[in-house]
Amino acid sequence: MNWRIVAIPVTLIPIFIIAIQFDIQIDDVLAIGIFPFVGAVIAMLIKLGLQGIKFAYITRKYLGNFDSFLKLVGVRVGSEFIKFTTPMFVGAEFVVIYYLHKKGVNPAKSAWIAIMDIVTEVFAAGLLSIMAGIIALLNGAYVVGAVILATSIIITSLWMVMFFLSSKHTFQVPKILENLVKRFGKDKGEKAIDKTNLWMNEVCTMSRENLKTPESKKIFTISFLFSVVSWSFYGISFMIIAMGTGYVISAFDSIMAVMGANAIGNLPITIGGSGLAEFGIVAYLNNLDPFAFEVPEGIVAWDAVIGWRIATYYVPIVITWLLLVKLALSKISKPSES
Repeated sequence: MNWRIVAIPVTLIPIFIIAIQFDIQIDDVLAIGIFPFVGAVIAMLIKLGLQGIKFAYITRKYLGNFDSFLKLVGVRVGSEFIKFTTPMFVGAEFVVIYYLHKKGVNPAKSAWIAIMDIVTEVFAAGLLSIMAGIIALLNGAYVVGAVILATSIIITSLWMVMFFLSSKHTFQVPKILENLVKRFGKDKGEKAIDKTNLWMNEVCTMSRENLKTPESKKIFTISFLFSVVSWSFYGISFMIIAMGTGYVISAFDSIMAVMGANAIGNLPITIGGSGLAEFGIVAYLNNLDPFAFEVPEGIVAWDAVIGWRIATYYVPIVITWLLLVKLALSKISKPSES
């Protein structure tokens, strides 16, 4: 976990590059004002809180009156620290699987709950990002639109296909990977592969037992709607902070811009999408190449983009870290029965 803390300063490098390139001073960021900045932070915390409530809802639907509702919310919010410090879209699910397992829940059931949570998250984000990509294309932003659509469609399709196919097909570790692990890991590698295959078999069995039931369909639908609202608050956070710089943008345009940037930021290139997300917003709003660092001045207030990044990343990362250590990674003396 220590390497993740060390990785956080690395995310500042793109911020410094932007600040130097476009002569952004600390006073420019401070000029946003305390109220817009706090408003953006609150919007982001609402986003995280809704994610936590959704996870607690899914968990209790499958496990009954399991654990404290607020604690489940806190664990899920804390798990976002992994996403913030990883150059990928996913990662938080491993924390909740670990937590549920430590509380005595069957590994397969823990994985099923985590999968239901992350799939609805990815599905909602994917649909919003695809909308953003289509709108970008319609407005002539062909490069940024193509990048958003390619990233969103690939990630969303992969998760959704794997999710729904798990009810019809039992997945196992690919033979190529299995042979490599057994060859280099020998007995330990073979045991790891056997355990992984057994776990995947149990998860697929859970999928067959639950996915087509009316109750699971209801849970999926409600969770998906929670995710849509959650991601919407993420987009609104930029609208709020942009107001402090005098940049006027509607809630819908702000949501589309942020979700488009989010799709670009999900590329496994930088930690937490640092740099990609910022340039993604500017590229989306101005029909530019998201990977071109020669962005003209005076098109979008860069202080708003940097301020938004601080409000939605660096402030929440402290909160998620505290919750992760305090709740998800804390010792559990008496595991409850699932």
